[in-house]
Order: sequence, then structure tokens, then C-alpha cells
Amino acid sequence: MPVAFLSDEQAARYGRYHAAPSPEQMTRFFYLSPQDIRLLANYRRCDTQLGCAVQLCPCSF
Repeated sequence: MPVAFLSDEQAARYGRYHAAPSPEQMTRFFYLSPQDIRLLANYRRCDTQLGCAVQLCPCSF
């Protein structure tokens, strides 16, 4: 991923959390809701369900 357009400070922070996530943030972003689970049920194969579930969880806050 090109990062030449970022400042030195931004490049040093790239791909890292700004601060340790709180338990509430962990719950919000890394647990699937009942609605998410219903969406995943539409996919037949386990590997497709897993791939979709990983994409539902954001990579950063």
C-alpha cells in the first residue's frame, strides 16, 4: 500500500490503533449481530460465510 502521501507521523501510525480499544468497542466491532448472522445464513458454504463475516468486522475504528 503506497503511503508516500502521508506525513511521517501518519505513516508511523498506519495500520495501528490510536489507543487500546475499550471493551465496548470490541463488542461493537468484533461480534456479529443477529442481523449479521441472518445475512451470513444466505451463503451456503462455510468458507464463504467466514469470508463475509471477516469483512463485516471493520479493521480500524
